[in-house]
Amino acid sequence: MNLSTVRIEKPEDVNVILGQAHFIRTVEDLHEALVTSVPGAKFGVAFCESSGPRLIRHSGTEPALETLAVKNLEAVAAGHVFLVTLGNFFPIHALRAVREVPEVCRIFCATANSVEVVIAETDQGRGVLGVIDGGTPLGVEGPAEASERKAFLRRIGLKL
Repeated sequence: MNLSTVRIEKPEDVNVILGQAHFIRTVEDLHEALVTSVPGAKFGVAFCESSGPRLIRHSGTEPALETLAVKNLEAVAAGHVFLVTLGNFFPIHALRAVREVPEVCRIFCATANSVEVVIAETDQGRGVLGVIDGGTPLGVEGPAEASERKAFLRRIGLKL
């Protein structure tokens, strides 16, 4: 078995959801989950089919984000993996709906951070072992940082 990493290439303002699913219907169901969760959602979704023609299936509402999702999954090249690239909303707005898609088995990450995908490769193919999401902690939150966190969440409308 060989281990490697693949960096997800994306602009800083793009969030991603990386996960594993199990059926050709994944792309359509993820698309429906996203558009019904976030009105006016701009996104791209791609899914690596693992049998049959083994194509990267894709859909989206924003062509550039759809192309970005496909490009990244071409690099990951692991069966049954999907990537959603989000343009004008955060993962928290759609993550519950994504998890509820019947084909979704697991979510590796939902983030705006830089992401490296840890890949295992055998004679059979490639699989995702996990992700490295952002950097390591630089310290422990104190009272001032807690106050800043709470103010930020209220400023962006995620807490009242």
